[in-house]
Amino acid sequence: MTSTPADPRREGSLEAPTRHPLEWRTDAFYDFEAIEKEMERVFDICHGCRRCFNLCDSFPRLFDLVDASSTGEVDGVAKSDYAQVVEGCTLCDMCYMTKCPYVPPHEWAVDFPHLMLRWRAAELKKNKGRQPLSAQLAETDRNGVIGRLAAPLANFASETSNAPARLAMEAVLGVDRHAILPKFHTRTFENKAALEPPKVNQEGPARGRKAVLYATCFVDYNEPKTGEAAQAVLARQGVETEVVYPACCGMPQLEHGDIAEVARRAVTVADAMVPWIEKGYDVLALTASCGLMMKFEWPLILPENENVRKLAAATRDICEYVVDISKREGLAPGLAPVDGGVTVHMACHARAQNMGQKSAEMLKLIPDTKVDVVERCSGHGGTFGVMKQTRPLAMKVGRPAAKQVAQKKNATVCSDCPLACKHLGQIVSEEYSDLSGGKIAEAHPIEVFARAYGLA
Repeated sequence: MTSTPADPRREGSLEAPTRHPLEWRTDAFYDFEAIEKEMERVFDICHGCRRCFNLCDSFPRLFDLVDASSTGEVDGVAKSDYAQVVEGCTLCDMCYMTKCPYVPPHEWAVDFPHLMLRWRAAELKKNKGRQPLSAQLAETDRNGVIGRLAAPLANFASETSNAPARLAMEAVLGVDRHAILPKFHTRTFENKAALEPPKVNQEGPARGRKAVLYATCFVDYNEPKTGEAAQAVLARQGVETEVVYPACCGMPQLEHGDIAEVARRAVTVADAMVPWIEKGYDVLALTASCGLMMKFEWPLILPENENVRKLAAATRDICEYVVDISKREGLAPGLAPVDGGVTVHMACHARAQNMGQKSAEMLKLIPDTKVDVVERCSGHGGTFGVMKQTRPLAMKVGRPAAKQVAQKKNATVCSDCPLACKHLGQIVSEEYSDLSGGKIAEAHPIEVFARAYGLA
């Protein structure tokens, strides 16, 4: 029995969206005239549909520009105003994955996020590689090394209560004085794992599994406790782990359109990880953005690279992996209720991986614990949430999600995206404390799971 081929013109299809590789190594990719022509085509489709009005600020901006134009159509919008639409995009992929009925295989082949990325890449090339100051914050490995060496001083300077330092940062770097910035640690997660490896439970139900943890820049330099919690939980299940961190995944560079740098990092990380894969190790990403890059974005940037393809196939999100253990082997005993309940924010980059609500599914394995889910964008988007120019947009987009978090009245909020978690926590404490009923703790889901085992 043969199936009938899908009609690429049909709306509301049940086929999964497909993406085409980025042709970033061709001159045509950076042709501004061609880009603006494609933007006009896509914007006209978006204007006629408007399903994405409640996602990021790109769409309200576009629709306002159209409605205010002389024609009331996209042809009345000045090409110079397209940059406003690009600025509002955080590359969260939610329009592509959850809203747009015209993504490939539809013949209109709308890929809004990658079109915004193409514009940024062309802008970067036009400016001969000169980047805005926000790109300096995207140099996470360099900043992590410096911050680690001067952790007490760096953390003191970054406190929002340190008005002189934060005013200087705002004036020189454009970092909003009110944004909470990540803290640094003198010892990275990779260092700690090498010096104090967890003892593997020889009676664990998943004994025989092996996993290499991709530390990620954020966990390695800023939140080593997330990695420690992941290792401890896996050790309790009997999983042997190693920690490897060759370089940042390049998501911050992708946000700025530096695709060549992302490709370089993809090769570096894939070359370091593949030997572990060939020894039978699974690869686990500890944050959603890194998992998205490794599973989906890198193969579209370097579709011919065998190591990148192998790494994409072997990579799992940490919560996805724990849920898989629970289904295949069962979990080690010892989980105890978590007091006060947990609100799980489903990060956009986790949702874009199309794996389901794995962090919430994992936490619901904890007995007698209230677990609620909030599935709206936090608005943070990497540097988008801390730069003075874009932070007001990040706050605007994040408020509905933060209000939902407050209304759940749980003691802890967690997210697969640690920056989203901190952003939501800050909005709740500053604007919705009357709804939340008190201070809300912030954590990664694996940290909450480790707490349920008495490991954190």
